[in-house]
Amino acid sequence: MDVLSSRVLLRPVDLARSQAFYRDVLGLAVYREFGPPEHPGLVFFLGNGLLEVSGPGNEPPRGLALWVQVRDVAAEVERLRAAGTTVLRDPRTEPWGLVEAWVADPEGVRIVLVEVPPDHPLRRDRR
Repeated sequence: MDVLSSRVLLRPVDLARSQAFYRDVLGLAVYREFGPPEHPGLVFFLGNGLLEVSGPGNEPPRGLALWVQVRDVAAEVERLRAAGTTVLRDPRTEPWGLVEAWVADPEGVRIVLVEVPPDHPLRRDRR
């Protein structure tokens, strides 16, 4: 398989609410918009990946989590909390050394916010 591109597809029940969350609350930049103007699909930049929020879905997404690395987990959690986002778990350092917090999108999709501390092995390439 020669993969040229990939993205995560999210089919929310409430398309407009979810698109607004990812665009306006999380602050993801739009890569492209497609489809009919009254119900457009949006594709967002997600670090080195893409997130497509289009639909609609028949039920809220299940079994999906997004892993998003940020520079400062605590600051992002406070910003998102002030914007009314559900915080599932406040930041804490995991046994593997990463700082993680969990928030939820409007349909309950878990978003794992991750900070890589300066002294973590992921910051050093030992090859």
